Amino acid sequence: MNSRQKHLVRAVSMALLAGSVAACGTFGRQQTERQQYVDEPVAQLYNRGADLLDRRRWPQALAAFEEVERQHPYSSWARRAMLMEAYAHYQNNQYDEAISDAQRFVSLHPGNENAPYAYYLIAVCHFERILDVGRDQATTERALQALNDVVRRYPESTYARDARLKIDMVYDQLAGKEMAVGRFYLTRDQHLAAINRFRNVLENENFQRTSHTPEALHRLVEAYLSVGMIEEAQRMGAILGHNFPGSEWYQRSYALMTQAGVTPVAEEEARRRGWFGRTFGTVF
Repeated sequence: MNSRQKHLVRAVSMALLAGSVAACGTFGRQQTERQQYVDEPVAQLYNRGADLLDRRRWPQALAAFEEVERQHPYSSWARRAMLMEAYAHYQNNQYDEAISDAQRFVSLHPGNENAPYAYYLIAVCHFERILDVGRDQATTERALQALNDVVRRYPESTYARDARLKIDMVYDQLAGKEMAVGRFYLTRDQHLAAINRFRNVLENENFQRTSHTPEALHRLVEAYLSVGMIEEAQRMGAILGHNFPGSEWYQRSYALMTQAGVTPVAEEEARRRGWFGRTFGTVF
């Protein structure tokens, strides 16, 4: 898993542990991995879990935090342990279990100061399972919903700032899915179906500023030329040239129209025809 993606999650988790760990000495380092826990002070149990987390022994850390909850269910340590269980599952790539633990935390302690982190961890678990654009995007939709939830609930938090960056990446993923389907239709000469997909990328305000916009405009030029909608092809070409004049996609559209015997429309003429409306930013 990418270390940069995990940086904020790990940093916050370590901060949650710091206050408790600093007050406790080191002990229990020679416990066996299959140790059966007996009743012992809560700080000692929690510190064992923290020590195991620091050594990246996720299953053993999880067992220690679960023991905190079992032996001291009504303590403040138990609340922290519950969140650390979610973190240990996350680090062990057990995303469903991590989500379940974090959801349990916010359900039982919605007003707790660490609730924002729990919501953020849920979102990150969904985000890191996003599949490539050729696959079903249900996970992407769940990630988007969870990330938006973080922004809505805690708009001024560090978590919200990171969530907004990830939301942009999710929209790029969803727009990429539309492009993949559109290209599929285009290669099978299903031009009207392809046009609908490419227009979705341009007309959805969340997709307009993704990396897929220049190609979507070019593909519309290609599709409109194929069905004989010459003026629409010229319009898309003019918009592409205005917004992305130096891009590879504009050069390809210009060459495609020239090859088809269609004259690209200059920007001044496009403005005179009223092609630069307000649907796509300040242009489309």
